[in-house]
Amino acid sequence: MKTTIYYFTGTGNSLVVAKNIATILGDTDLVPIAALMNEKKDTTVPEGRIGICCPVYDMGIPVMVREFLHGLSIFADSYLFAVLTLGGTGASALKTIDHAVKSRNGRGINAGFMVKMPANFPPISSPPTGEKQRSILTKAEKDCSLIAEEIRNNQEKRPGIAPLSSLLQFLLYEPFAKNVHNAGEKFSVSDACTSCGTCVSVCPSGNITLNDKLPVYADRCELCCACLNYCPVQAINLKMMLGTEGRGRYHHPSVTPADIRRQKELIHE
Repeated sequence: MKTTIYYFTGTGNSLVVAKNIATILGDTDLVPIAALMNEKKDTTVPEGRIGICCPVYDMGIPVMVREFLHGLSIFADSYLFAVLTLGGTGASALKTIDHAVKSRNGRGINAGFMVKMPANFPPISSPPTGEKQRSILTKAEKDCSLIAEEIRNNQEKRPGIAPLSSLLQFLLYEPFAKNVHNAGEKFSVSDACTSCGTCVSVCPSGNITLNDKLPVYADRCELCCACLNYCPVQAINLKMMLGTEGRGRYHHPSVTPADIRRQKELIHE
């Protein structure tokens, strides 16, 4: 059966998970949500299995993904699944996807899955390195294999009740969603900046430009932190919570800035 997976990624975790699942399933297209949203059109999906793969942000999902789902039209008999990547907790984010799909289509997802990946938000915790990082990635690859088999069998696995995650989502997600587009105000750039333009290239929403050779943030930030984590000289910092100076950076070791940039291009992979 043909499968289409719509994905959003900041530092490559969700892209790798989507690719791993696609490889196991076979006959699968990967379609970047950022490219579709840049076209500002509602999306009618093809027949067959439909997947959504994205990270968890503040116990919910990226605002761009939520907006995409609100405009997504699916066939009544399509098998619809979601795969979330996360560094901590966030089961409530599956409910966010379920509700967003239901608001447009009168039905939710058939199955929801989560894959633990290395954390990529230094203001909360320093990203794992070395053997700890490798261990997380190895287990994630095995989890993808198990998830792909469940998807292949069209298994029903509706989102369950997650009391703690739901409480945290109630407290955190809507304020995040309301204010995230202005999060660029919280980024700063040090004198180490070389004006290489990597931050401009990897930003999925096109929110960053170079002005006088320095990054300038507009009002379309998704707080994906691609700019923060892919800056080759760590010249970008984020003034939130514990901050980011001296707290390390993370992007998936097999995902390059060019891979991230390509999610702005509407090319099926």
